[in-house]
Amino acid sequence: MDSSNLTSLPEEGSEETHNLHSAFSSIPARLPIQTSSQKYAPLDWSDYFDREDDIQIPDSDDVFHVYMAGTEGPVVFCLHGGGYCGLSFALAASKLKEKARIVAMDLRGHGKSATQNDVDLSIETLCGDVFSVLKTMYGDAPPAIVLVGHSMGGAVAVHIAAKKSFPSLAGLVVVDVVEIEWSVKSGSLRNIDSARVSIPNTLKYDESKKCYTHRARLEETEQYWREWYEGLSEKFLSSPVPKILLLAGTDRLDRALTIGQMQGKFQMVVVRHTGHAIQEDVPDEFATLLLNFISHNRIGPHGIEIPGLRRPPQSKP
Repeated sequence: MDSSNLTSLPEEGSEETHNLHSAFSSIPARLPIQTSSQKYAPLDWSDYFDREDDIQIPDSDDVFHVYMAGTEGPVVFCLHGGGYCGLSFALAASKLKEKARIVAMDLRGHGKSATQNDVDLSIETLCGDVFSVLKTMYGDAPPAIVLVGHSMGGAVAVHIAAKKSFPSLAGLVVVDVVEIEWSVKSGSLRNIDSARVSIPNTLKYDESKKCYTHRARLEETEQYWREWYEGLSEKFLSSPVPKILLLAGTDRLDRALTIGQMQGKFQMVVVRHTGHAIQEDVPDEFATLLLNFISHNRIGPHGIEIPGLRRPPQSKP
């Protein structure tokens, strides 16, 4: 073979080798592989909320844990679903707190709350707990409250609104209310980051079994499930405040809600491509929907704000 026909290799340091190195240097470095333990490691509540507190109910041994964020605007008071906890609203809270105050409560038998009877999840007891926490936190002059409830918490929110006994209630947001058995069995949480912050507080370590078990003993509360949802559509429609229903699918609508929605009695949004826990799966979209609802209905820190009408200054004690 005639070596004169072979192309010579560029010398080290020449312009040709520089161009060769430059071409390969544009290839991005391989990202470090994330182990399973890193990918699913718990996240801290303080990354999303500003503070937490234990609300001791006067004249009882009941203590309810709450997470809070934000300093102005109406109070968005969040009630989680059965088997969840207040941290179910963590990712959404980081955006909501820009324009509202957020309070997410661990309901009886859930999260870090501790009561004398953790399995009494009757609707009257759950409603009474929420009233007691609001009374203890805000006294006789509560700010405007936008009550947000997911699943079981949505049922509680509807019952509270239907009682018409909380004058500062300014709005009602119900998120995908479905039967508790379906919620528990569906395994419907899809957002890994939300799971990392909310799931740890739904579990506890059982020393006798040497494993983690669910904090909420929902299987012992089945006697109450029916009363959570009986007549709920009618109660929702009768609530005398602006209201919105957020659904993961239209199959959740019964005849009463379908007619009510057609009559314009409430706002409804079907959030596509999400599971049962809308506030966890798409927290940014959920927060935007809530803030738009608050803005559309002119809900301010003291209630519905009427343009041109100035609220008289409150006298200081």
